[in-house]
Parts: sequence; C-alpha cells; structure tokens
Amino acid sequence: MIKFNQVTFKNRIIFIFLCSSLIPFICLGFLSFYTIDSILRNKVESSLQSNLKQDLITLENTLNNLNHVSQQLAYGARANNLFEELENEREPYNRIQIRSEIKSEINLISFSNPNVGLIMYYYPEKQEYDFESFRLRGDFLPDNLPIMAKYSEITYYGPHKSYNGLINQYVFSTMRKVNLPNQNVYLYIETGRNALETIFAPENKKDDSRRLLLLDNDGKITFSENEKAFPENSMFVDYSKSEASSGYYKNYFWNKETSNQGWSIVSITPVKELNKERDKWLFQAALILTFFIVVALLFAMLMWKMVYNPLKKFNKEVKSLTQSTTEQTELTKIPEFDDLLYQVRSMKTKIWDLYAEIEQKEKRRADLEVEKLLYQINPHFLMNTLDTVHWLAVFSGHEKIDKVVLSLNKLLSYNLGKMGESTTVKKEIEAVKEYLQLQQIRYDFQFDVDIEVDETTMGLSIPRFLLQPLVENALYHGVSDDGYIHVNVKLYDYLEITIQDNGSGMSREEINSLLLDESKNSQKVGMGIGLSYVKRILEANYGEEANLEIKSEIGKGTIVSLRIPVSGGERSE
Repeated sequence: MIKFNQVTFKNRIIFIFLCSSLIPFICLGFLSFYTIDSILRNKVESSLQSNLKQDLITLENTLNNLNHVSQQLAYGARANNLFEELENEREPYNRIQIRSEIKSEINLISFSNPNVGLIMYYYPEKQEYDFESFRLRGDFLPDNLPIMAKYSEITYYGPHKSYNGLINQYVFSTMRKVNLPNQNVYLYIETGRNALETIFAPENKKDDSRRLLLLDNDGKITFSENEKAFPENSMFVDYSKSEASSGYYKNYFWNKETSNQGWSIVSITPVKELNKERDKWLFQAALILTFFIVVALLFAMLMWKMVYNPLKKFNKEVKSLTQSTTEQTELTKIPEFDDLLYQVRSMKTKIWDLYAEIEQKEKRRADLEVEKLLYQINPHFLMNTLDTVHWLAVFSGHEKIDKVVLSLNKLLSYNLGKMGESTTVKKEIEAVKEYLQLQQIRYDFQFDVDIEVDETTMGLSIPRFLLQPLVENALYHGVSDDGYIHVNVKLYDYLEITIQDNGSGMSREEINSLLLDESKNSQKVGMGIGLSYVKRILEANYGEEANLEIKSEIGKGTIVSLRIPVSGGERSE
C-alpha cells in the first residue's frame, strides 16, 4: 500500500480537488436519487393504479349495460308476451309474424345500445339457440366459456372470443334466465365490437408493456394476457391479503382493483418498465457525473500547471544558486509566487556576493601566506653566508669578499624587495644565477650549472621566487662533487620549466614529504623555502591549470618539471 508521504504533489492536488468537487455532488446525487426514485415510483404506481381504476369503471359500466339490456329483454312485458304467444300459436303464418316482432324488439334494443353486440336466446335442454342478432361462428358452447362471476339470476363470462361471425375480438358476455312460465329459456348477450377495445386491445396494438388479469370472486385467474407468468385457472398470488392493492411477484409489479360484484381486475407491469424513468434519470445523472469528473480533472490539471510552472522556475533558480550568476527575469504572473521569486533572486545575489567575498579573502589569505613565506628566510643561511664573508676576509683578497657581498645583496634585494607579487622569467633567471654563484663560493665541491632559456619566454610574467626553491632542492638533495644541474625554459602552448640533476635521487616517500610538509627540513638548508612553497604558489595563482611533476630514481638523479599556462596578458616589458 502506497504511503501518503510517497504520493507526489501533483497527485495530491488532483485527489484533493476531485474530492472537494465530487463529494458534495455525489452526496447530493444520492439524496436526489432516493428522493426522485421515491417520487417516480409513487408517480408510476399511482398512474398504474389510476389507469386500473379507470379500466375497472369502464368494465363495470359495460357489464352494467349488459345487465340492463338483459333485464329489459328477460323481464320486459312485450318481449315475454311475444314469447308466450309464439309458444301457444300453431298457425305458421302467425308464428312467422310473432318471430318477426321478437327480432324487431331485439334489434331495437341493440340499436339503442351501441355497446351491445350479439343477442340471442338459448335453450339448454335442446342445446339450441334462436333469434340471434348476428350470424354465429361455430357451435355455441356456454359451458366452455370462462366464468367471471356467477349469481343466482345472471352469470358473467369473459373475456372470450366472440361468437359473432362478423368480428374476431375478445368480448364479455352475460346469460340470464328469461322470466317465462313453463319455459327454460336463457338470454345470451355479448359486448359490442369496440366496447372494450381500449382495455383488451390486440397484442399488436398495445402501446405499453402493461398486461391485464381478471379474477373471479374466489381469486382464480379467469383471463390472463401473460399466460407464462400468470396462467389461467390458477390462483392469483397473495389474494388472501384482500387489503393489498399492489405488490411484487417475480419480475412484475401488480395492481388490483375489486368490483362491487366481487370480481377483480389486475394489471401487471415488468419491474424494468417500472424503473424505466428511474433508469433514464440515472443515465442522465451518470452523464452529468462524468462531465463533472472531466471538468474537475481539467481544473485539477490547470491548478497543477498553475503551481508546477512556478515550481519549475523555483527549481531553476535554486539550481542556478551554485551553477550560474546569470540574472533571471522570468515571472510567474502570480503575485505571491513572483514575490517569492524576487526573494530567491535577492538571496542568490547575496550568496554570489558572499562567494566572491570569500574567494577574494581566500586568495588574499594565500597571498599573505606566500608573502609570509617570502620573508621567512632561514637565519642559518644568513649566518653561514656572513660567516663565509668573515673567513674570506681573513684568508682571501677583497675581490671575493666584494663578489660575495654583492651577490648576497642582489639576492636579498630581489627576494625581500617590495616589487609586487609577480616577476618575469628574465629576472627570475638572474636571481637564480646570483644564488648559484653564492653557493659555488660557499661550498668546496664543484658542480656545473647549465641554464638554457628560450628568448621568447624572457618577458613572460611568472610568480616571484619560483625557480630558486627548485634549484635549491637539486643542490641540497643530490648534487655533490662533479655534480650537474640543468635548467631549461621553453615555450609551447604553455611555459615549461625543467630542473634536472645527476644526484643521488629520491624515493617516492621523500618526494611526498617534500611536497606535503617541509616545515622541519626547510629550516635546515638554504633559504628555508622548499617545494611545498612552489606547489602552493602555483595553486594560488593558476589552480588546476598548472602542473608540478617530480621524476626521480635512486642513483640516477631527479627531474622537476613545471607547466604554467600563458596568455597574452601575462607578457610584461
């Protein structure tokens, strides 16, 4: 699991922005969902219940109309009188006349009630029918009709296919016993062509997925528009709960309305259709949520850019603290960040000023140390030299004394003079010659010195007191009788100075000792300034551009090489 402190600043901004943007919307969405779901569900259920009540009223009115028409024909005085006359009449002509009058009576009642269709009289004992108002389709079998409600005087059937040969629709029908003495005659009446088309329309004319069921007085399904889920002649679910007017069964929602006669009409609707409005709202809410997420991400990225670009500039400024002194002028165009940038740049300027000050102080300190070394002439050297003057005065003539004193005076004047920190190759070579002349007079052994200088190098500027420590090192650490010292100065892309001797040579440990720490040994010989001074003065003046290299082999002598960078500005008159 990723720890929070490992999450990048960018991801934190996006996460926080998304949370702050989406959490209120999601909470409002859940609240709206439950509210709208409740409203939509109540609206849909109320609509279904209202439609079912309207269907019940329409069906009740239709059945009441059938009941009314059946009462007119079954109990009407004229119709009954005509049937009695027909029963007693034997003359064929008169019977034809009476039959014609009965049909006229039936047609009159049928015409005055447009919602009434087929009307006829049925004789159950003979299983015959008579006086039908329309041609019948097939055999009339009332025992096969679905009974919707049965009472002592009347029985309601339906819906079922009409026996009217002119239509092919579902109809409701009723059968009532005719009030005739000594006759067993029943009156059969069907609903008309379009009486219940709005309720029991054909399947291909249904505008919605709602389907209807009819229940008899006992709750048995007498008619079903969905035989698969609610088969006919089966008991309807939860019918025992007479107070329940709606509920859920399998994947259907049902509503029930019960008529005054005790039969019931039920509408069944698939739950997915019931939730269609809710699903539509959810889809729209999901689109809005997606839009909000995209917008929130865009704003989060915009905010990140707003922060990231200044951070890049801050990062560039911080890197430039140690890498560049170039003054940056870019701004973020955000006042708070620009103020911070000004402070960082001000701090950068102060840091570089401090660097320059420290560098200047360090260089001054190095110069002071070099200057200090220049004045640290070994007292033994002066004493020995003066002692030499003394003995020369005793045992020699004035020329040598004069020569020694003159050379010593020139050498001390050069080394201790206030002529600045740098000199030329020419003056440095002259000082070395004076030094070597003193040494040749002082020591009783003989050694040869060969100085070879490229004329083009004479005017080059070099640090003061650079060659004498190298020659002194060759003299004191290797040269004896028949010794040889060769000084060579050449100019390439750099100035090369080589001091070579044929002395006893040095080991690597001795070389390192001379370069690193000569504080003890330097007080014993010569001017008291050795190779460490040369190394330090090169570092102080040239840094890593100069190079000091010592090659030595025991018994074969030593070669000291200097490489100093040159430029036009280093030449001096």
